[in-house]
Amino acid sequence: MPQWLKRRIGEGETFMQTHQTLHELGLETICTNANCPNKGDCWSRGTATVLILGNICTRNCRFCSVGHGRPLPPDATEPLRVAAMANKMGLKYLVITSVDRDDLKDGGAAHFRDVIQQCRNEIPSLEFELLVPDFRDCQEEAIAILGEALPFIFGHNIETVPALYSKARPGGDYRRSLDLLEKAKKAWPRTQTKSSLMLGLGETDEHLMHVLKDLRAIGCDRLSLGQYLKPSKESLEVEEFVTPEKFEWWRQQALALGFSWVQSSPFTRSSYHAEEK
Repeated sequence: MPQWLKRRIGEGETFMQTHQTLHELGLETICTNANCPNKGDCWSRGTATVLILGNICTRNCRFCSVGHGRPLPPDATEPLRVAAMANKMGLKYLVITSVDRDDLKDGGAAHFRDVIQQCRNEIPSLEFELLVPDFRDCQEEAIAILGEALPFIFGHNIETVPALYSKARPGGDYRRSLDLLEKAKKAWPRTQTKSSLMLGLGETDEHLMHVLKDLRAIGCDRLSLGQYLKPSKESLEVEEFVTPEKFEWWRQQALALGFSWVQSSPFTRSSYHAEEK
């Protein structure tokens, strides 16, 4: 890999405390399940993105290393354990995500709501960001349920350009993902919506610009752009290592289109430095 993609493994007291807290409470993180290269950086700063609803996904996207198959039912103790983690770590900002749960009637929306409400009961000042699946076949129901837990930043990742969906995200649908973000913005006009894309899968500049314009057309406020890195032996190959200078160029393009918040760098992921205003 190029020099700009080399990063040290996490270490230090805060990193170990984060690891120990998550282990003791039996919590999953996307940091570990997706082999995120930012794990050392984030855990050393005392932050982590909690993965709720188990670590078995009902889909099998080829860019992702999270396990797939038949997941277990939602764990009713998980909201309590996430709240305990937020308390113990003294969090002010919590990012919550999940695997796809096409086996659940509401796609897992009620569990997201319950986690937020439990955390808010214990830490009223805690702020939230959600990174949700596309809620296939239940988007209106999911939005109605999640509306009971406002306020939060609402994130859903487009992931890649439409031309690469059959290759990278066969279980997803580009228009369905746009529809979810659009419905959320219409339901909650004051809520910031957010999406993220991986670069280096074979997209062209024209493809990516088209997606950014589509996101702005539905009122998407926030954007993350990062380098795709192969997380497992079975995952898709990297087609291009995009330079830091090109990521900065894309940041400027996104700001010019009207995004209010943009993270764009090789190590950017959807929840990386999400707490920064």
